[in-house]
Amino acid sequence: MGNHFHPAKVLCFIVLLFSVPLQAKLIDYQKQPSLRGQINSVGSDTLSTLMDEWVSEFTRLYPRVNIQVQASGSSTAVPALTEGTARFGPMSRPMRDSEIDAFKQAHGYPPVQLKVAIDAVAVYVNSRNPIDALTIGEIDAIFSATRRCGLPQSIRKWQQLGVSEDWSQRTIQSLGRNSVSGTYAQFKDLALCQGDFHRQVNEMPGSASVVESVGRDISAIGYSGAGYETSSTKIIGVIGFDNQVTYPIYQDIVGDRYPLSRYLYLYINKAPNIPMQAAEREFLKYIFSSEGQAIVEKVGYIAVSPEVAESELSKISSASLGE
Repeated sequence: MGNHFHPAKVLCFIVLLFSVPLQAKLIDYQKQPSLRGQINSVGSDTLSTLMDEWVSEFTRLYPRVNIQVQASGSSTAVPALTEGTARFGPMSRPMRDSEIDAFKQAHGYPPVQLKVAIDAVAVYVNSRNPIDALTIGEIDAIFSATRRCGLPQSIRKWQQLGVSEDWSQRTIQSLGRNSVSGTYAQFKDLALCQGDFHRQVNEMPGSASVVESVGRDISAIGYSGAGYETSSTKIIGVIGFDNQVTYPIYQDIVGDRYPLSRYLYLYINKAPNIPMQAAEREFLKYIFSSEGQAIVEKVGYIAVSPEVAESELSKISSASLGE
């Protein structure tokens, strides 16, 4: 282990993270003459900013469409969809088999899964922290009780990572999301090699609160979505199993090099062969349009490819959309 000083070109990093080249072949959205309706969405906190931006722009086009968004965690999407209190369920992880089974038992058909964006779970430290990158094994040893990624002992002090004397006796304060969060589940799978968190990880209710807390505590380290960096925090590189330093930036994510990246999902309660409401149909078309995916990049995520956009919309055929 070591302190892994891999100086990053900060300006370049920011540009790459937030100015991803938009795919040229995404279809422009065509506004309809008139539209009204109601959409209820319950689910991921990670997708809250993205959903809010989509809703803001869509309702600007269609003032008579009322969209209610409740962002209380990915796990809350499943009961809302199953019980019928919402027809849209944003999730930052795939539904589990048991969740799909519960939905099918209630409705007689499975929910429709749509990949709406690409996200990366980032590891944050305080901006004053000298660490610039960590291996997957070190991240696992900091956050987990099981250390399935290979290190023989837990890491609880910054001294164990080879930092300077000023930091040598500081105890690591580890922060993360709560168990209803899809980010929690994804980090558990990807960074802990499907192991378990140790009890000292301080669970936070929201993505932004994790990063804000890291910014207030120079001894802290936390994980959250990649779009939440502040002036008092920094995103560190992740050294994968191939010993390459990678970051949650476009080139590393789409090149399948960054080990903590994932799709973000929108699950739909859509009965086969029954037309969707016009407002729901148009909202989905907007999400996968060039304008909708430009918003994905605006908030710090990665747009899906034109091929993915076409494939996801094809899951709901023109006939079943009522066109």
